[in-house]
Amino acid sequence: MKKIEVIFRPEKLEPLKEKLLEAGIQGVTIFQVSGCGNQHGWIAYHRGNEVMMNTLPKVYLMTVVRDDEVEHTLHLIKEIVYTGNVGDGKIFISTVDECIRIRTDETGDTAL
Repeated sequence: MKKIEVIFRPEKLEPLKEKLLEAGIQGVTIFQVSGCGNQHGWIAYHRGNEVMMNTLPKVYLMTVVRDDEVEHTLHLIKEIVYTGNVGDGKIFISTVDECIRIRTDETGDTAL
């Protein structure tokens, strides 16, 4: 199993959720976050003072998929969130050793 974590533009959330649901990927966790990367934010003015706004709104999406679903899932994610501009986001992939469904005590891929 692999955990896929994606940080991307907020306007891409709904299209991505729809595409993942169509692909049968149902278990996702979503957070509204803010951060900065290569964009470095922007300068705003508050009461006449210059203020560096160095965090931008982003979405963090996390899902765990079977090993044989990883490439297809990554392809879907990249297809939807890509704009070609700075700030498109990042994808992180890590190995998941075990998954346990609390209600039924199922483990491994069946618990997903």
